[in-house]
Amino acid sequence: MSTKANLIRFITMDEPFLLENRAVLRAMAEFGIVLVYFYICDRTNIFPESKKNYNRDLFLFLYILLIIASALTSLKKHQEKSAFSGKSILYLNRHQTEEWKGWMQVLFLMYHYFGASEIYNAIRVFIACYVWMTGFGNFSYYYIKKDFSIARFAQMMWRLNFFVAFCCIVLDNDFMLYYICPMHTLFTLMVYASLGLFNKYNEIPSVMAIKIAGCFLAVILIWEVPGVFEILWAPFTFLLGYKDPEPSKSHLPLLHEWHFRSGLDRYIWIVGMIYAYFHPNVERWMEKLEESETKVRLSIKGTIVTLSVLAGQNYVQQVPSVHVMDSYHAFSLSHSFAFSITKIEILFDSWLGKVTLETYISQIHIWLRSSVPNGQPKWLLSFIPGYPMLNFMLTTSIYLLLSYRVFEITNVLRAAFIPSRDNNRLYQNFVAGVVISNCQVNDTGGRLLLPHAQTRFAWRGCPVPFASRGSPKKLPLGT
Repeated sequence: MSTKANLIRFITMDEPFLLENRAVLRAMAEFGIVLVYFYICDRTNIFPESKKNYNRDLFLFLYILLIIASALTSLKKHQEKSAFSGKSILYLNRHQTEEWKGWMQVLFLMYHYFGASEIYNAIRVFIACYVWMTGFGNFSYYYIKKDFSIARFAQMMWRLNFFVAFCCIVLDNDFMLYYICPMHTLFTLMVYASLGLFNKYNEIPSVMAIKIAGCFLAVILIWEVPGVFEILWAPFTFLLGYKDPEPSKSHLPLLHEWHFRSGLDRYIWIVGMIYAYFHPNVERWMEKLEESETKVRLSIKGTIVTLSVLAGQNYVQQVPSVHVMDSYHAFSLSHSFAFSITKIEILFDSWLGKVTLETYISQIHIWLRSSVPNGQPKWLLSFIPGYPMLNFMLTTSIYLLLSYRVFEITNVLRAAFIPSRDNNRLYQNFVAGVVISNCQVNDTGGRLLLPHAQTRFAWRGCPVPFASRGSPKKLPLGT
């Protein structure tokens, strides 16, 4: 049935159609309710706000307590197989990378909640690790699966931008407020383009070397040659532009924020690609290491871990200033050395690692609080004024629950609107999804709570994944 016919059946509330698509329509309505809750928490005075308060002792206590509790209650052993050798993967398997993202996300979120600026250098390394995994994960998928279909590409773009697009619409925020989304979208596109171009030759080492070299040259040209970045991205200023309202920064170009954010980790995604390419070789080395004598194995592992810890400690603690850190951060390489213990995962961290995108976006509005469009989250959302720990427990519980629910809703709607092998239906569903989702958001409460947003977008005729140049405010440098 055509898209037009389905839209008519939806608008006329055709009962068989509604029953047939009950799960999808429920997910859409639920998504609208979540967005209304976001608006209530961050754009109204129904709930008060409180100040951030950093105490190093409390910060470390909460983090260590969480790690211990998670390790004692949610350990699980797995036997994931390598796509190359068919044997158990010894390191950088899916479970480990999700767990890795999870414990980094805990620190990243606590850094924002408590205003722990003293761990800025560590947070910058964590963000680089996320970008590294973008290169590693996407390269691994496309190199092994060889799936460069439009459907697969659309699924990835949906995952990265669906939620943030509606947050921009409902909360009147700029896309760059959620800089992780455009940044990861860019590097995902670059990995896709590099492997998708002449992909039938990807198995030839010399061709792959040329592609990797081409990625480096592209980064050098765009970010290192003066003027090229501005010329390339000028047509996209409407989407990526950001004007800081602070008088001292009013002179900055609209693309300054995008230049700064994308430039910090401009090389590390390529390092992730290189790692993924040589991953089978390292797997074989790890297998040989595991088969060696216990004394030799432990000495080699101990040496590598010790050197890695010392290097990481020096990197995080000895950099003299934030600006020096940012100046050469893009050239640093970080990776993990893991061994047979990585067959065991901490389920909580692994679970959190799956919803890093949702927790990153949601924190700004239902855990922290900015109060104004494009405002930085300077305050904490307060349900129980005067009881900071009880409030922390309550807001965190709701925040994590809704983040995971949005993750599930995103997957339900992605499966409904992005068929795997039908490009014509994919296009039709894209058009239908935009129209129906907009109707659902408005019907869920937009007419009551979002009169400004409705008026603003009515003349455009459709939702767009960005906001006006309004009155943006810059996020803290450490985010």
